[in-house]
Amino acid sequence: MNRSELLDRLTTLQRELADLWPTLGLAADQSALADAQTQMQIAGFWDDPKTAQTVSQTAARLEKKLTLWQDLKADTDGLLELLKISTEAETSELLPEISSLTERWAEAKTQALLSGEYDAGNALVSIFVGNGGQDAEDFSLTLLRMYLRHAEQQSWRTQIIDRSDTDDGLRSATVSIQGDYAYGRLRSEHGVHRLIRISPFNAKGLRQTSFARVEVMPEIDDNVDLNLDPSDIRVDVFRSSGPGGQSVNTTDSAVRLTYLPLNLTVSCQNEKSQQQNKLAAMKVLKSRLLQLQLEQRAQELSEIRGEVMAAAFGSQIRTYTLQPYKLVKDHRTDTEFTNPDKVFDGHLEPFITAYLQHEAQAE
Repeated sequence: MNRSELLDRLTTLQRELADLWPTLGLAADQSALADAQTQMQIAGFWDDPKTAQTVSQTAARLEKKLTLWQDLKADTDGLLELLKISTEAETSELLPEISSLTERWAEAKTQALLSGEYDAGNALVSIFVGNGGQDAEDFSLTLLRMYLRHAEQQSWRTQIIDRSDTDDGLRSATVSIQGDYAYGRLRSEHGVHRLIRISPFNAKGLRQTSFARVEVMPEIDDNVDLNLDPSDIRVDVFRSSGPGGQSVNTTDSAVRLTYLPLNLTVSCQNEKSQQQNKLAAMKVLKSRLLQLQLEQRAQELSEIRGEVMAAAFGSQIRTYTLQPYKLVKDHRTDTEFTNPDKVFDGHLEPFITAYLQHEAQAE
């Protein structure tokens, strides 16, 4: 790319950045950051660890966002001025910086689309086996690994809250994914996923289609009040069947909560005590109910429950085809990727970015 083309690229980037700047809410973020920093200077701030952690995490996220956009603007303006006065020979020395700036701009544009109320926060991801027998169980386990791998690549923290394994894979699992914009990025994964491949469980080597359902919910704080009537929640305890040590597996420490109006069930068995499992399960239940409210804000919860799609043919949001060709296709955005192995290794960015852009255009 010659000097003239690079000038056009940076000029276009500068113009796009100027158009986007007023919509970023940076002044409000700066004010919120100042308030958080003031709170953190108050004596006794850390006496309430839960509140202190929330405030400090908010401050870190806001500071990171402000730094991202301010540095991007300063670097764009600076590189453009340098390019204008550089010779053709000097231009080559600026290529690595311009390439890095282009990558940062692409990432920043994606982040700018994450402006929802809960987008900046943590996510709860649940995976449920669908139609397809052993293949579906194996596929569900593959999806769990895919999301854990993606979280690792983003430097997000993960904690498996509940997990039910089978001999061939996974029946269900719920994992807490903690990191900046985890929910905003992962909500593109909410829906039914389909796998087409030669079944390793079929002695005749026939092609098999299997399904799994993924739910992505914002992880909400313990103090969020959804006005739940305690009489609407049934609490059952049972013996944990998962890993966790002798004390976990030999006591009735696992907890299952059922929200009776919707017959909605969540469970947790990965903590050491019944009380810890109950608190974790209540967080999942609240998050699931909040997600339903977000999906159907104008409807009653009893109506929302009927909108949950079956994990079966015709309802998939994405298809992973391994035979007779290799292709991953998102049916909402028509985004395609020809390397399923890379996707299963956590490379979800093409689908996340396309979904966010598609969503923004639909508004």
